Amino acid sequence: MSARDLRRLAERVFRLEADAILGLVAKLDERFDRAVALLHGCRGRVIVTGMGKSGLVGRKIAATLASTGTPAYFLHPAEGVHGDVGMVARGDVVLALSNSGETDEVLAILPPLKRLGVPILLLTGNPASTLARQAEVVLDVSVPEEACPMNLAPTSSTTAALAMGDALAMVLLELRGLRPEDYAALHPRGTLGWRALFRVSDLMHTADAVPVVGETTPLRDAIAEMTTKRLGMTTVVDAAGRLTGVITDGDLRRLHLREASIVDLRAGDAATREPKTIRADELAAKALEVMESWMITSLVIVDGDGRPAGIIHMHDILRAKIV
Repeated sequence: MSARDLRRLAERVFRLEADAILGLVAKLDERFDRAVALLHGCRGRVIVTGMGKSGLVGRKIAATLASTGTPAYFLHPAEGVHGDVGMVARGDVVLALSNSGETDEVLAILPPLKRLGVPILLLTGNPASTLARQAEVVLDVSVPEEACPMNLAPTSSTTAALAMGDALAMVLLELRGLRPEDYAALHPRGTLGWRALFRVSDLMHTADAVPVVGETTPLRDAIAEMTTKRLGMTTVVDAAGRLTGVITDGDLRRLHLREASIVDLRAGDAATREPKTIRADELAAKALEVMESWMITSLVIVDGDGRPAGIIHMHDILRAKIV
C-alpha cells in the first residue's frame, strides 16, 4: 500500500471513532440520568469490571473516577470468581463493561453480586443481552461499525465506552463540587498537584520586599527603589498609601523615548494607572494566565483598603513549576 493509502486508512479510523462518540449524544436520556443518580448515591465504592479490551477500558474509567472524587477500583472478573469478589460489599455499585453483554467471566460473578444486593450499571453494545437483563441501569454504547478494516477488533466500540465513562466521571465531578485543591490532594506529585496547590499568597513578595514609592517621589528615587527590590517594577501610592499605579522597566524605556530628561519628573508622572491586580487567595496558575493574557510579568496584591500587600512575579510561578 502507498503512503497515501495508509493515511486514508488512518483517516477512516479517526472518522469512525469520532462518529462513534458523537453517536452517544442522542443516547443521553433518562437512562443516563439514572446512571448518574446511581453512582452519585453510592455510599460505598464503584466497582468497575470487564474482560479483555473492555477490561482495559474499565481500568481507565476506574482510575478517572478515583482521581476525580468518586472512590472506585477495578475488579478483574476472572479473578473475581476465584475469591476477589469478596472485596465487594453492600453499598457498592458495580459498573460493568461488555460490548456483547454475554461475557462469561462477568456473568459468572453475577450470583454473588446479586446476593449482596449490589446494583449493576452496564455499558454495552447489546441492550437486549443477558447481562443487560440483569442490570439495574443499561447504557447503550453500541456503534454502527468498528474502525477495524475487518470490523472485528474492538476499536470504535471501546472508544465509545471510554467516552461514556469519561462523561459519567465529569458529571459526578461537577455534582461533588470538586475544587482544584481537592483534585491536587489526589495528585500530590507532579505538575497537576503543583498547579492546583499553590496560591498567590504562597509565592508573593510581602512586607519590605514590596517596592513602594509615593506619587510625588522623584523618579530617580523610584528607579533606585526598583533596582533595590529587583522585581523590575514598583508600586506607586497616594498620600494614604493606596495603590494608584505601577512603574515598570518598560514604562521607563517608553518614557526615555519621549522625554529629554527625567530630572524633574515624579513617580506619578511615569506611572501606569489602574494596574492589574489579583487576590492573594487566587491560584498561582490564575496569576500566570493573567500575566500571559496581558503580556506583563508581575501583578500587585492589594489589601482591603487598597494598599499594596504583595507582588507576585512570573519568575516566582515558574520556579514553582507551574507551567
